[in-house]
Amino acid sequence: MKILDFPDFIRDLVVPRVSGAYLYRCLGCQQTFGVDRLLYTCPECRSVLIIEDQHWERLKKTPGTLWRRIFDYRAMINEPALKGIYRFHELLGSILPLDAVVYLGEGHTPVVRANDRLKDHVGRPFYFKNDGQNPSASFKDRGMASAFSYLRYLMKTRGLTNVLAVCASTGDTSAAAALYGSYLVDGVRSAVLLPHGKVTPQQLGQPLGSGARVIEIPGVFDDCMKIVEYLSERYPVALMNSKNAWRILGQESYSYEIAQAFDYDVERLVVVVPIGNAGNITAVMAGFLKLYDLGIITALPRILGVQSEHANPVYRYYKERDPTKRVFSPVTVKPSVAQAAMIGNPVSMPRVIRLVEQFRQCAGGDAVQVVQVSEQEIMDAMLLANRNGHIACTQGGECLAGFHRAVREGRVPEGSVGVLDATAHALKFAGFQEKYFEDRFEPEFRVVPKEELRNRPVLVKPPHGVPCPEPGKRMDPDEFRTFVTATAEAVASLLGLNTAR
Repeated sequence: MKILDFPDFIRDLVVPRVSGAYLYRCLGCQQTFGVDRLLYTCPECRSVLIIEDQHWERLKKTPGTLWRRIFDYRAMINEPALKGIYRFHELLGSILPLDAVVYLGEGHTPVVRANDRLKDHVGRPFYFKNDGQNPSASFKDRGMASAFSYLRYLMKTRGLTNVLAVCASTGDTSAAAALYGSYLVDGVRSAVLLPHGKVTPQQLGQPLGSGARVIEIPGVFDDCMKIVEYLSERYPVALMNSKNAWRILGQESYSYEIAQAFDYDVERLVVVVPIGNAGNITAVMAGFLKLYDLGIITALPRILGVQSEHANPVYRYYKERDPTKRVFSPVTVKPSVAQAAMIGNPVSMPRVIRLVEQFRQCAGGDAVQVVQVSEQEIMDAMLLANRNGHIACTQGGECLAGFHRAVREGRVPEGSVGVLDATAHALKFAGFQEKYFEDRFEPEFRVVPKEELRNRPVLVKPPHGVPCPEPGKRMDPDEFRTFVTATAEAVASLLGLNTAR
C-alpha cells in the first residue's frame, strides 16, 4: 500500500525519522559508554552491557493507542527496511537511518493455533510462534538483523573496513551470522566456531553454504564462547553472540510481534521461551516492559522459561525461593536434544537477573517462572506437536513440555493462553527424529521411544515374479500394467482400504 493512500493523521508518522541518543550501560558498575564503537563488555569491570535510549521519554508524548496505529499501518508498507523487525524502529534502533537496515525477510513469523487434540492434551489453549520461518530458519535472524544493521551503520559513518564477524555457536547462531555477513559482502568476512560433533549436519551446512570460515574445536558451546570472548578482547573483531547488546535489542521484536498478533491484549498470555544463553528470554522481557512503559499494552503477560535437566543453571538459580540466598553457579552440561539450549554458563545471566526483578515488580512475583523438563519429555513433545500440524524443533518441544508441566503443576491459571517459541525449523533437528524412530539414542540421553510416536517408511514390493521398473530400462506396456496393478493392490491392503468402487 502506498503512503499517499493512508489517512492524513498517520501519513507523516509511518516512515520513522532518526532520533534518540543511544548508549551502553554496564550492569555491573553502571557506567555508560557511547555506541560509536564496537563494545561487548564494560571496559572497566568486564560486566555485560545493555543499550539504553537516553531520550526514551520523548516516545511517551505519543499515546499508546497511536503507537498501535503507527505499527499497524507500517505493516501495509512495501518499504523493505520497514518490512522486517524495523517496523518497530523507535523501539529497536531509532538512531539507525533506514539505508543502514539489513533486511533478509526476518521477523513477522506466524502464530499458529494448536488444534483441539493438542489443546486438550495440554489442558490450555496455546499457539506456536514459528520462528523457524525466518530466513536462516531460526529466531537468531532477529538479533542478526539488528547487529549487522548497526555494523553497517558504523561502516558507513566511521569508515570501518575489513571487518571480521565472529561467533561461537551450537548451530543456529552460526547459520544466521554467516547469512547476514554474506549479504553485506564488501568489507565483511565471517568466521564461526562450533563444538566438534555437536552440531547437526543441517546446521553445519548452513554457514558452509554462506561461505563463512567454519572452525570446529573440542568441547561444548561454553568452550567455544570462551575462545571468541578472548578474540573479541584482544583483536579487532565484531562479536555476533548475544554478548553483543545489539543482538538482544533485535530479539525484542519477538515480543512486539506477539503483542501486535493479539491486538495488544496480552494480559492472559503465557509466553514460553527456552533458555540457552539467556539472550532470548532477556529480550522477550525487555520488549514487553518497553511496550508497557509506553502504554502500548496495558498489562504484562506471564513469562515461562524452560530448561532441560541436562542444562539447567537458570532453573537451579530460581529454584531458591529466597532472593537473598540465590547464588548463580554454572553447570557442566550433559548431551541434550535441545542443542541450542545446551549451555551451562549463559553470558546473559546478569541481564536475566535484572529484568526478572523489573518484570516481577510490575506484574507480580509469579509473573516470571522457570521450569525443568526431561529429555524424554522434550522429544515426545516435539513429535506430538509435529504430528498435529506444526514444524517445531527440539527447542519448540522443550517449550511444549515446559508449558504442559506448568499446567499440571497449577502454575498456569484458568483462562490463560500459551504462546510457545518454536525457535527453529524442525528440519534442522531431523537427526534426533530419526534416532527416535529407529531407537538409536545414546544411553546418556535417557530417551526411550514411545511406539505410538514412532514412524518409519515401509517398502512395498509386488509379489514374486511381477516385473519391476529398472533405471534406464523401458518396460513393456503389459508388464508395466501388471506391476501397477499388483503394487497398488499391495498398497491398498497395507492401508486397509475396502474393495475398489
